[in-house]
Amino acid sequence: MKIVSLLPSATEIVAVLGAADSLVGVSHGCDYPSEVCELPVVTSCVVPKEASSSEIDAVVRAQLQDSEALYAIDTDLLDRIAPDVIVTQALCDVCAVSGVDVEAAVTGLPGNPAIVNMEPFSLGDVITTIQRLGDALGLDEKAEQVVGGLQARIDAVAQRTASHINYRPKTIVLDWIDPPFVSGHWMHDLIDLAGGEDIMGTRDTPSYTSDWDSLRAMRPDVLVFACCGFSEGRTRLELSRAGVDQILESFSAAGTRVFVFDGNALFSRPGPRLVDSLELLAHHLHPDVHPMPEIIL
Repeated sequence: MKIVSLLPSATEIVAVLGAADSLVGVSHGCDYPSEVCELPVVTSCVVPKEASSSEIDAVVRAQLQDSEALYAIDTDLLDRIAPDVIVTQALCDVCAVSGVDVEAAVTGLPGNPAIVNMEPFSLGDVITTIQRLGDALGLDEKAEQVVGGLQARIDAVAQRTASHINYRPKTIVLDWIDPPFVSGHWMHDLIDLAGGEDIMGTRDTPSYTSDWDSLRAMRPDVLVFACCGFSEGRTRLELSRAGVDQILESFSAAGTRVFVFDGNALFSRPGPRLVDSLELLAHHLHPDVHPMPEIIL
């Protein structure tokens, strides 16, 4: 079976299911595990890679307002690869190629490849998606093993939180800087399981724009930056570029703990490493209760 993944999280799921050798093409954002970086890249993005946080936001808004795609698919390359399965998403047109665009692109491809759409909204959905993709690839038994291991780790965090934590710090997680975006989707689940209080009320909501005055008015105990598509180093650079590092002084002066994580590798990807993200957040919220996880970026 020849698999093309158009989503970094899907690529990670395929790999953890033991089917990385079946991958014959990936998206421009797929970078883990490292061996997939050698595979043919079948998508591209109109957003300049080194643009600032505010510039990227402006480009994205303009493209979406004009109903223009942010991503392009190399249909000629897809034709040559002739995949049996294409894994894509129908969750967010900003994050990756849309499911509609994929369906249009595969029309007429040899072999009429199957399209597997992934759209997990919660942490539970992510676990279900892993099982679903395993079933689609004929790897249902392996998927059950993977899901069982991930669920056991989630349950361990939940149990420690329930047994040992009496105080839940008021927590905000941002997945963009300029302007600030409050992280939605599965983030409520991570905050709650980790022992925090989701004071922005993100259950069952996508990410949404806010402003620094509104965020400061919430008086968070913890403010987390886990920016979509940005490493920890790139996020710190953007904080400085946008002058937000100066804004953060007022948060710190009010007693807010500020953390910066690798959003590209962890919190933004609805795949196996979302459980790593949970464990990492839990440790930083309650270091005396939750151990620091071993994470490979």
